[in-house]
Amino acid sequence: MAPFTRAVVEVIRAIPEGKVMSYGQAAAAAGSPRGARQVVRILHTLSRKYSLPWHRVVNIRGEIALDEDGGGSEQQLRLEAEGIEFGLGGRIDLNRYRHEAGGKEHEDKSESHDHQNR
Repeated sequence: MAPFTRAVVEVIRAIPEGKVMSYGQAAAAAGSPRGARQVVRILHTLSRKYSLPWHRVVNIRGEIALDEDGGGSEQQLRLEAEGIEFGLGGRIDLNRYRHEAGGKEHEDKSESHDHQNR
């Protein structure tokens, strides 16, 4: 397996339940900021073989890039089962649900505020 492919597999495996990454974000975390299309190819060819959480990768706008026939409905159902909410136009709030490689998660400010008031 090529080094970039291996890195992408590791980045995608590290996306926790209830979080998402964009294709470009995954590519950058794997060492190739312009490799979003390669991430698409890797997901398409290796998701089953490596049991990758393919459903946790979305486009840069927080939208599912797959159509109904390509698994878009299944992707939305899987994400909703993990607690991810879809807003208007079927978009995910990346400020709330984006996974940052390296552990810096975007925090939902309303939840943070609630914790401080308890």
